[in-house]
Amino acid sequence: MTLRIQKSVNRDLVIFTLTGRIQAEQITELLALVGSEAWARGVVLDLEQVKLVDRDAVLFLALSEARGIALRNCPAYIREWINRERNARPGESEDPIESEK
Repeated sequence: MTLRIQKSVNRDLVIFTLTGRIQAEQITELLALVGSEAWARGVVLDLEQVKLVDRDAVLFLALSEARGIALRNCPAYIREWINRERNARPGESEDPIESEK
């Protein structure tokens, strides 16, 4: 199963509903999609239908959240992994996505 992205707009809130598997190959596309919505007051990534992620995806989600993007319906295992990645990098100021490349 690959990643499917559905966009919806509710006033000034842009919601990307992600379905399937998020892997390193999709991170560039996701960064572009999120970045293209700078006009919005808020961007939400709805993760309810996400079934599998890799480490690059978790780092992307952690960075997105740190930059003010809301993670809605985040599965418990993804939330736990995000928290572990944050705790493993205390005080790190560089972009975790860039440092992994």
